[in-house]
Amino acid sequence: MTATLIAQQADITTLDVDAIVNAANTSLLGGGGVDGAIHRAAGPELLKECRTLNGCDTGDAKVTQGYQLPARWVIHTVGPVWHGGDRGEAEQLAACYRRSMEEVERVGAASIAFPGISTGVYGYPADQAARIAIDTVRKMLSACPSIERAVFCCFSEQDLALYQDILNQAEH
Repeated sequence: MTATLIAQQADITTLDVDAIVNAANTSLLGGGGVDGAIHRAAGPELLKECRTLNGCDTGDAKVTQGYQLPARWVIHTVGPVWHGGDRGEAEQLAACYRRSMEEVERVGAASIAFPGISTGVYGYPADQAARIAIDTVRKMLSACPSIERAVFCCFSEQDLALYQDILNQAEH
């Protein structure tokens, strides 16, 4: 069976998926943007568990329970800060998606939702980030047979259109 890849405009904390990805900072102790929203929606137990993980390196991923979220798991990954693209940012961003997929497969989740990792305060250009996200997730699906659905959760209509265009290009 081929996994379904879709783009959807939504609040990632409300999605009915097995796992959501948190665009976290290296401390894993909460922050702004999607990270703060996930921590608020999950409740204080998430922060308590994150304190036991000793942070996370850029390009890596760690799993916690979802607590008060609809999702059973939260995959915390730390994306790169954009410095113009010549400091390995593309490789680090691809590693975030790859490691997140590996962790989702490890816990046996059938569905996952990704935010636009590094595209907020970390400044990664949305068009480049979307291509890396879609290409990496698509490549990882063969190594992750438990995953039936991957959602690229878009914050804005502009981001949704970008992801849909790239997904449509890849299908043709």
